[in-house]
Amino acid sequence: MTTSPLLFSEERSAEVVAQAFAATPDPRLRELLTALVRHLHAFAKEVDLVQPELDAAIDFLTRTGQTCSAVRQEFVLLSDVLGMSMLVDALTHRADEGTESTVLGPFHMVDSPPRALGDDISGASEGEPTLVTGRVLTTDGRPVPGAVVDIWQADATGYYDVQVSESLDQGTLRGLFTCDDEGHFEFRTILPAAYPIPTDGPVGRLLTATGRHPYRPAHIHVIAEAAGCAPLTTHLFVAGSPYLDSDAVFGVKDSLVLDFPTVTDPGLAERHGLPVPFRHADVQIRLHAC
Repeated sequence: MTTSPLLFSEERSAEVVAQAFAATPDPRLRELLTALVRHLHAFAKEVDLVQPELDAAIDFLTRTGQTCSAVRQEFVLLSDVLGMSMLVDALTHRADEGTESTVLGPFHMVDSPPRALGDDISGASEGEPTLVTGRVLTTDGRPVPGAVVDIWQADATGYYDVQVSESLDQGTLRGLFTCDDEGHFEFRTILPAAYPIPTDGPVGRLLTATGRHPYRPAHIHVIAEAAGCAPLTTHLFVAGSPYLDSDAVFGVKDSLVLDFPTVTDPGLAERHGLPVPFRHADVQIRLHAC
């Protein structure tokens, strides 16, 4: 007796399941699901996956979802530590010119408050006073007037406002800046610290089980947007920070590592409303015209 080609078997499992999606009206969704089934089944066969391991995986994903909240995205964290976020970033932007992109991260969960150019975003946070100046340009060097620059960062102990709401008001170390007519922006802040990604959830336990550290080098997050340009999500990494060569989420790119030298010029400090000494970074953000 011959076996129907539509019946499930170990040998043709992926083929049978993919066939069930063959009538998917959206061609891209059909392509994605067919490839997902093919690779997922190939993985299970390669490692000879058994039922307790599948149960553990489903439990892990369930707990990952249950850990998500309005101020925490554990699935983004999982994508980050598996390198999927950076891989998709690379695939999405492989042909882009200009400033390199990197991961969004799990803490862009609240709206940054609009601020005036030169504002201090540090609130009551203690740390090394820092000035960040910059300019948004197109890839061919033209200024982008009115570009919007969204900034968020950790404090000097490695925490974001949403992690320690009892000590940092929401919106602290965040700011939404509109560039001037020449594309310039600037703000005052404190130097961020290297920090561990959250380790009290399923992703943290995964890192512990695999002997990986959870640390990220010190950085400031940036999203830059402007009409007629592709939006950019990137980081300003602090040169000399630990973990630049072993970022837990693989987000470091050489071009994004910036010097934050110490400034002792009292005139410059007075002009920007900062004490002496302070740290200063200057950055050019180049957006790809679309």
